[in-house]
Amino acid sequence: MTVETHKETLDFQTEARQLLDLVIHSLYSNKEIFLRELVSNASDAADKLRFEALTDDALYEGDGDLKIWVSYDKDPRTLTVRDNGIGMSRQEVMDNIGTIAKSGTRQFFESLTGDQTKDSQLIGQFGVGFYSSFIVADRVALTTRRAGLTPEHGVRWSSTGQGEYSIETVECPQRGTEVVLHLNEGEEEFLDGYRLRAIIRKFSDHISLPIVMPKEAQQAMGEAAEGEETKSEETQAEDETVNKATALWTRAKGEITDEEYKEFYKHVGHDFGDPLAWTHAKVEGKLEYTSLLYVPEHAAFDIWDRNQRHGIKLYVRRVFIMDDAEQLMPPYMRFVRGIIDSGDLPLNVSREILQHDRKIDSMRSGSVKKVLGMLESMAKEEQEKYAGFWKEFGRVFKEGVIDDPANQERIGKLLRFASTHNDDDEQNVSLEDYVSRMKEGQEKIYYITGDSFGAVKSSPHLEVFRKKGIEVLLLSDGVDEWVVTHLTEFDGKPLQSITKGALDLGKLGEAEEETEAEAKKAEETYQGLVERVKEALGEQVKDVRITNRLTESPACLVADDYALGGHLERLLKASGQQVTASKPILEVNPDHPLVRRLDQEQDAQRFGDWAHILLEQSLLSEGARLEDPGAFVRRMNGMLLALSGDTGEPPVQKAD
Repeated sequence: MTVETHKETLDFQTEARQLLDLVIHSLYSNKEIFLRELVSNASDAADKLRFEALTDDALYEGDGDLKIWVSYDKDPRTLTVRDNGIGMSRQEVMDNIGTIAKSGTRQFFESLTGDQTKDSQLIGQFGVGFYSSFIVADRVALTTRRAGLTPEHGVRWSSTGQGEYSIETVECPQRGTEVVLHLNEGEEEFLDGYRLRAIIRKFSDHISLPIVMPKEAQQAMGEAAEGEETKSEETQAEDETVNKATALWTRAKGEITDEEYKEFYKHVGHDFGDPLAWTHAKVEGKLEYTSLLYVPEHAAFDIWDRNQRHGIKLYVRRVFIMDDAEQLMPPYMRFVRGIIDSGDLPLNVSREILQHDRKIDSMRSGSVKKVLGMLESMAKEEQEKYAGFWKEFGRVFKEGVIDDPANQERIGKLLRFASTHNDDDEQNVSLEDYVSRMKEGQEKIYYITGDSFGAVKSSPHLEVFRKKGIEVLLLSDGVDEWVVTHLTEFDGKPLQSITKGALDLGKLGEAEEETEAEAKKAEETYQGLVERVKEALGEQVKDVRITNRLTESPACLVADDYALGGHLERLLKASGQQVTASKPILEVNPDHPLVRRLDQEQDAQRFGDWAHILLEQSLLSEGARLEDPGAFVRRMNGMLLALSGDTGEPPVQKAD
């Protein structure tokens, strides 16, 4: 089959065209970023070749000297970036270049905020940095051949960025990838060797691969000789290395500037923004490794997916081994980006070996402690910055209470929650803050969980706590139920749900004897009411009792001390788990007018309806769904009619 029969012209998908237009015209305010993206892609290609060549040295094809070449030609107005890395097959070009953002174009659009600065940071996360080339070019041609394939399996991809692209099979003697940009009018600055060198040194100095360009002096020599013989004897310019070509993490910390750390983060984290913080450490002794770990400023679009990892690159003696080495960082730290370079692991290490290697366990443990230490310093010394971290990553970080019991105490000190102290949804209250504000005689840390902040803030269970000025943590994140299940105490103080068990505020508030006497008197006075409600509700409740936690609401639901709470039960059911429903305890407030009116009701049918209304109102107030909403509406309408004195009968028509 000839090469010509392999040529195709294809349209970008509708969403891909929209995204391409967005990248070109809206998101990039800094044109020079395109060169960083192309160089970064070339570096990744070289890393992948090194890794695959560990088990198949023939992939080097006799050329193991990996480099990145950058060159330009003023006459045809082209800028070229070439590498001798892994290259791509035709299918890989289709998968990685022919379609934009294969990881989720729709998610990209859903993630857009309208803020140009924030939106530009999404580009690296969605793998569309290559398309930044169209900011400065009206046509881009990519020629590539995958290592190990024969020259006739070369592929050329070309597009003007206007909605379609062509792809064809070509002869390609050299493995690797070459990207040629045909520059727009007005982009002459990118045909200047000194300008290109400045951009490379600014953005890509940390790349461990040599980035080479033709020497400017020799280029000028050929252009300067006016009519002399030297002009025809123009020598091909020698290449010179433009960057330092040293792995940044191998250098001493004192030699690395903050700007260099930030630029390396953008490369390793595929991010366009600066990192929030970083830690660089070299461990020596029984185990030798270097770690350079970053906390991003913004969360990735797929941060909530525990199976998605984009974080840690593993190197062995500066040789890239693998991306997303999940064994090096626990799931609750999946937001961390960076590298770990081991001096002890074998070069042929695999993911299977990583799962059962004590050295990996030690590196993981040490790296986790480094990140925790960095966050502890931030929380103590840079509280505003830590508040930004918590807003982006707090819900993920809470998972550490479950994932990492060895560090649970340290993690507990870093947790932040909303509470009745501020009475807003900002999670800025630490457990240490709560303990420092506990009332005299208070022995427990009180909390309430629910489906939303609005639900927990307005919960009737809070009424007596608000009356007595006792702070309660307001937990509305989905993970919070599991957090309080595993974090049962802090600083010797047990955590207590205010929706479970009989309420015992101990020495708080009025004298204990006086409180007990009042409760006993209320139970005796309304014993008949309690029995009637219990009979009316039957098997729907475990028990009915007089409350000591309500001051304004007529009723609420309470779970047994060791039973599943209603919120946790709903979460488990929503996740598809089989849960045996536990019956709630209904507490009624005898001081509420509706309950007093219920106590006076003699009609058995009406009493039963109103008792059900109290139960269903209590279910709704904690965010539960009613099994029969229609019946609830009918009962509610009947009660409203009864209280208004209307019999519900149609009016009698008067005779004319």
